Amino acid sequence: MVGNGLQANGNLRKSSNIMSSSKLYVGNMSFKTSEDELRDAFAEYGSVTDVYVAMDKITGRPRGFAFVTMATDEEAAKAAEGMNGRDFGGRALTVNEARPKEDRPRGGGYGDRRGGGGGGGGYGDRRGDRY
Repeated sequence: MVGNGLQANGNLRKSSNIMSSSKLYVGNMSFKTSEDELRDAFAEYGSVTDVYVAMDKITGRPRGFAFVTMATDEEAAKAAEGMNGRDFGGRALTVNEARPKEDRPRGGGYGDRRGGGGGGGGYGDRRGDRY
């Protein structure tokens, strides 16, 4: 297997579900916290290789959590221990090892809860044709 994402049997490997333990989830953040502030705070524990503050797609505002990647697993463990529960921007941070995003069913609306259906649209029987 040489960098193409294929295993010996030809199946695609699910690399998206493999997380390094050097990637940390940072929750309960102030909505005013910037990537630079996080980088500076975590740099106290080692080399920070990446910081991502989750932003709301619609409003463009921070969602209150982030991911910080440290250079090594050991630095990540120190950072998680040192930053978890620490007051940062007036809030006690939650810091732990990032886990892979779980697959959630796509879709939405009422389909599964109301037995499908949906419908509507057009005028059909709501038009007032009584006779």
